[in-house]
Amino acid sequence: MLRRETLRLCHTFTLLMCMSASEDFDWTKNHRTSFYFGTFPTGFSWGAGSSAYQTEGAWNTDGKGMSIWDVFSHRKGNILSNETGDFSCESYHKVKDDIGLMRELKLNHYRFSISWPRILPRGTISEHVNEKGIQFYNDLINKLLDNKITPMVTLYHWDLPQVLQEKYGGWQNVSMVDYFNDFASLCFERFGDRVKHWMTFNNPWSVAVEGYETGEHAPGLKLKGTGAYRAAHHLIKAHAKVWHTYDTKWKSKQKGLVGISLTADWGEPVDTSNQGDIRAAERYFQFYLGWFAGPLFHGDYPQVMKEYIGRKSGQQGLGASRLPVFSAQEKTYIRGACDFLGLGHFTTRYITQKNYPSGLGDSYFADRDLAELVDPKWPDPGSEWLYSVPWGFRRFLNYVKVQSYGNPMIYVTENGVPEKKYCTDLCDAWRMQYYKDYINEMLKAVRDGVNVKGYTAWSLLDSFEWDEGYSQRFGLFFVDFSNKNKPRYPKASVQFYKRIISSNGFPNQREMESWKRKAEEACFSSNQLLAADPLRGHMEMVSEIVVPTVCTLCVLLSAIFFMFLLRRRL
Repeated sequence: MLRRETLRLCHTFTLLMCMSASEDFDWTKNHRTSFYFGTFPTGFSWGAGSSAYQTEGAWNTDGKGMSIWDVFSHRKGNILSNETGDFSCESYHKVKDDIGLMRELKLNHYRFSISWPRILPRGTISEHVNEKGIQFYNDLINKLLDNKITPMVTLYHWDLPQVLQEKYGGWQNVSMVDYFNDFASLCFERFGDRVKHWMTFNNPWSVAVEGYETGEHAPGLKLKGTGAYRAAHHLIKAHAKVWHTYDTKWKSKQKGLVGISLTADWGEPVDTSNQGDIRAAERYFQFYLGWFAGPLFHGDYPQVMKEYIGRKSGQQGLGASRLPVFSAQEKTYIRGACDFLGLGHFTTRYITQKNYPSGLGDSYFADRDLAELVDPKWPDPGSEWLYSVPWGFRRFLNYVKVQSYGNPMIYVTENGVPEKKYCTDLCDAWRMQYYKDYINEMLKAVRDGVNVKGYTAWSLLDSFEWDEGYSQRFGLFFVDFSNKNKPRYPKASVQFYKRIISSNGFPNQREMESWKRKAEEACFSSNQLLAADPLRGHMEMVSEIVVPTVCTLCVLLSAIFFMFLLRRRL
């Protein structure tokens, strides 16, 4: 116990020594340098990711309970085209196949999540443990290790048991802290002898804001101005409790690490000579990533959040801030409760100052007093929100480094780019370009001194993309969702990413040019396989020939019928 407290005091001292580090970030210097040829440090880990609800399917198989996403996606109008994750990639039944794909890529690690309602169908450990769900994850973990692939496990990737939402209001209720700790403890007990990298939550910002503020995600609540802050408060407490549980009960035996995966875009000031824009960009970061990282590394919310939300709450006539408060004991408890920091990143925004009068009503977005903009010149692969801005990734990583987090050990847990739903060309040149540019900016950040230990491409497979359904495909492998067997086909980016992994970076220009050429050659054969799929050929004939023909005939028949009625009237 004395040793643990000594380590915590040393960690706290290190953080305090870095308290002024954020001032070292020079907003006026954006080094958009040319491509850098070089390699990552020895031992750098390369992987790909997924999540349970997005890929497993088997939504009501082998005793699995309902999740909030099962219920949310089954309500008409919540998901684009009313699609669901009921079957998605059917990864629950294709573990061996998917690990074969990982072997083809030569992955060092695979990031996946454990479905809470699959192993605890009624949400709590006291009611029922589903051994078939336990066995599924045991098999997955064992097969990964048999193939020398390290499992990196996320405990919560958004699929809360529906029963806990109905009984307690989900993450609006502090009781979730204990229930989540029980679930995590069960996972440590059953899988911790083999899993050494745990992440409590994936992108808690999205859980809080999109689940409890905008209602775009499950459970679909619109508790503007309060719901997101309350949910986040409980998520932070839950993370800290799980970290302490592992630290005191399991760490000495299992030798693992417990971190969290936070996702954020980079916010660049519109005018780096304008202090208002710079302060707005700083607020953007603190209201995004600092909202969660601040408490875990410092013990409290960022000061700017407390000031802005407190002031606006007062202007709205409220007796207290809408942002919850940590007690002195809680601050001590949550500070330093993080062994590593997982970072998800996809894109960048330009940020400028914009005042939102308090009379407009409560809102997380209005509390920030800023506006987000995009440059129309930024490449857009077809997504309405994701633009390719590689230099923002280096800026983002460096800003995290100079924050007073003590330059933490970082694993990039999500980074990737989609294409539109109906794109079936497996020669995904835009994805190869995205990975090339973003990974190279990460390499530059490592040379800058950022402590990045691994990278996870998002995602291994095309999958269910939440409220967007199947309209966005992030996968390295194309999944044919029109075929009940959900066959997988490698895109060109598979060969390209595989060569980055094999070379541990970018050795030289001549070799890189050959990578792209070989990747495009490989995708030609994949396109032929995809075109030869008889079911897909039938579906394409239906969608491209039969449906338009039927629609044309309907229009002609309607016109003839209208003319017949008109003649009778005359």
